[in-house]
Amino acid sequence: MSIRTSLLAAGLALAATAAAAQQPIPLPEAVKSAGVVRIGIEATYPPMAYKDPATNERRGFNVDLVTEIARVLGLRIQWEEMAFAQLIPALTTNRIDFSGSSMTDLPSRRDRLSFVDYVSTGPQIFAMTAQSSDINQPTDLCGKAIATPRTTAYFPTLQAWSQANCVAQGRPAITVVGTEGATATRTDLRQNRVQAAVLGAEYVVYLGQQEPGAIKAIGTPIGRNMSGLAFPKESTVLRDAVAAALDRLIADGTYMALLKKHGLEAQALARAEIDAGQP
Repeated sequence: MSIRTSLLAAGLALAATAAAAQQPIPLPEAVKSAGVVRIGIEATYPPMAYKDPATNERRGFNVDLVTEIARVLGLRIQWEEMAFAQLIPALTTNRIDFSGSSMTDLPSRRDRLSFVDYVSTGPQIFAMTAQSSDINQPTDLCGKAIATPRTTAYFPTLQAWSQANCVAQGRPAITVVGTEGATATRTDLRQNRVQAAVLGAEYVVYLGQQEPGAIKAIGTPIGRNMSGLAFPKESTVLRDAVAAALDRLIADGTYMALLKKHGLEAQALARAEIDAGQP
């Protein structure tokens, strides 16, 4: 094949790819006719979705990303704010089309839901910088106390990590202190009741942005999972449309630009995933 022919073939391939990126993405007829997508959001989890304390406006990576997805799909958004506990019932009773909040994609949730996974996530150990000069890697915490919310998957994950990386290696176990939530976890850490804490990786990024230099992440997350946009299990057409829109945003750089805006680029995925979260 000549150089000219090769260049022509490459040009045609690029043109075909560009044309495909402009093609309308198939939508459920009801959503397409209405021109509106109803999105549930819990706006209390920075940096993913929260209210700006100065303006009370909705902000966060999820808000920005879902707004861009709707733009690609040619839809307007009808935001429906609710508590996190209301999101799954709202999905299963068709009060919303999908959840725009960060929800861990767990197999146990897939009897009723399906997910478009859009970032990786995991439990991140962190400490107060002023109190942790001798803590530079997770195993430095063997034999010490770490706080984490008892109602989340972080609690058993940290226990299992301690067993495998401390006890099994001849080191003393971590004392896992269960708390009532993220605020209580931070309070225990600030008041020096524990030597470190575990919360979601994205939340630890946000805390570091709010208090530069005050906290430090210890190593990388001790587990890995996916955060997904959740859909009713039977809503495969809309789910696949959102995944296709996300892939376009990944391809044109919008996705990475939004991640960088919120300091989350380390949690990027190479492409949209469907129901890829692990236990």
